[in-house]
Amino acid sequence: MRLLLISNSTNPGEAYLNYPKHNIKDFLGDKAINCLFIPYAAVTFSFDEYVDKVNTRFAEIGHKVTGIHSYDNPIEAVEKAEVIIVGGGNTWQLVKMLQENNLMEAIVKKVQEGTPYVGWSAGSNIACPTLKTTNDMPIVEPASFNTLNLVPFQINPHYLDDNNDTHGGETRETRITEFIHANKEVYVVGLREGCMLLLENNDIQMIGARDARIFHYGKETEELSEKDDFRFLIEK
Repeated sequence: MRLLLISNSTNPGEAYLNYPKHNIKDFLGDKAINCLFIPYAAVTFSFDEYVDKVNTRFAEIGHKVTGIHSYDNPIEAVEKAEVIIVGGGNTWQLVKMLQENNLMEAIVKKVQEGTPYVGWSAGSNIACPTLKTTNDMPIVEPASFNTLNLVPFQINPHYLDDNNDTHGGETRETRITEFIHANKEVYVVGLREGCMLLLENNDIQMIGARDARIFHYGKETEELSEKDDFRFLIEK
């Protein structure tokens, strides 16, 4: 499998998808590809608007996307896709629509056969076994919390270290600590802004200038940089 799992689409002060566009280009190669884009995580703007937004950036790297909602048969669109791209937004909405369109199994099959997969934010979260480490409010109710299970660990995108001084609630660390107490065998990667995970050739590496925070029940929480070995996450 080949996966590029990105924490966030936009760094402060930058254009949408500007910082990861060269990583996406390296991942996809130089040959122009019409990628299948799944915009289901969009809630406050239309799927067509989302496609246009992504295409603005993809044009700069020699590729384009077509929204899955423009196909009469979304399952067939997945089966014929050269690349599958899943954008960020609300993870609950994304999962609900994937389930309603019976796309989970089709995506898993295609990616396991070697079709490249790119996701950011919610699109990265659903590559994991479950959506339980999303930051998003459950604005809709999917049939199940189970997601694609392309990787055996969980990602918490947009991982934040601090709370605002006026906020008295749980930190992100507190919430992930609760998750690992309830799911003792699962690693969670706190993926900070501007970082991504690249999986290919049965190997995995983190790309980004900031460290990733690694959580597991019964183990000391670690800070790992892109120079460190992340293969423990995928070894059985």
